Amino acid sequence: MVVPHLDDAFAVARWLTGTRADAEDVVQDACLRVFRGIGGFAGGNARAWVLTIVRHAAYSWLRRNRSAALIMVKDLEAVERVHADPADPQHATPETELIAKADAARLEAAIAALPAPFKETLVLRDIQGLGYREIALASEVPIGTVMSRLARARRRASGSLQSGIAGH
Repeated sequence: MVVPHLDDAFAVARWLTGTRADAEDVVQDACLRVFRGIGGFAGGNARAWVLTIVRHAAYSWLRRNRSAALIMVKDLEAVERVHADPADPQHATPETELIAKADAARLEAAIAALPAPFKETLVLRDIQGLGYREIALASEVPIGTVMSRLARARRRASGSLQSGIAGH
């Protein structure tokens, strides 16, 4: 039940914590929580249930290990691996690879700069592909709040990307 969702769990944890190593710790903690709470799973959407537990584990980990005022440092190698396009290595030139890395870094920075509720909603919807209802369950908020957060997150990230382009 959990194994099919481990990649998604890791991706969500990485986006919320900002680093690969921290995400590994969070996913390990989440797996223990899933194991302990499996008896309480009432059926339904296992992916949403697992990602809800990952979300809670990530926020618990962040409270224990990071000051609220601390600015996260990015794991640049992880960003490069996530945004690499292994499907089209023949058409890649050094210039296109450099542009793609710069675009990925700007997008990563724009998402990372979002407030936590907006960031998690954007990641769960646009990166993990969860539906509004699944996000509402995972985030423990009404669907209307999910839609509002998603619109605001997209608007803020887009504005950040546009101001980044204008600044160059």
